[in-house]
Amino acid sequence: MRRTARLLTGGALAVAAAGLVAAPAYGAGGLDVYPSSAVPGGQVTVNTDACGDSGTAQGDAAAVGAGSFTLAPSAHERDAFGQFRVPPSAQPGTYEIVATCAEGGRRVTGDLVVTLASHRQQTHPRGSVKTGVGGALGPDPVQTAAGVAALAVAAAGGTWLLHRRARGDGI
Repeated sequence: MRRTARLLTGGALAVAAAGLVAAPAYGAGGLDVYPSSAVPGGQVTVNTDACGDSGTAQGDAAAVGAGSFTLAPSAHERDAFGQFRVPPSAQPGTYEIVATCAEGGRRVTGDLVVTLASHRQQTHPRGSVKTGVGGALGPDPVQTAAGVAALAVAAAGGTWLLHRRARGDGI
């Protein structure tokens, strides 16, 4: 039993270690697009750490119709960032944004999704919940009156029985 447990534990650790090695680190030379989903007329910021110490690059957002823009060194070490505005005429879809480093000519890409909705509208539930327990005013007034009458008879009968018991007449 212990041997099986050790084999399973060792196998799980090996799979986890392989997954960690294969996973790319954040900012490992790609182009980060923020927000990754924008609306026509919205402003988009891109940054990368792929351009080395110079930290400058030429951006290209022609795919979405925004043209070129410049990525300049930022306050973060080895990062370059730039901004562009999504044209009001942009159609919904996924567009590739490209940046070419000034030093070495390295090309990095990122995706921008253009949507028509600026944010998801929160919907609230409407109507009633059908639980089987109705309110005092149900859909049928005759049934409501019958229910009220049954409750009145039960209350009167209970009071009469309690009164008899208190007098000692028995039940």
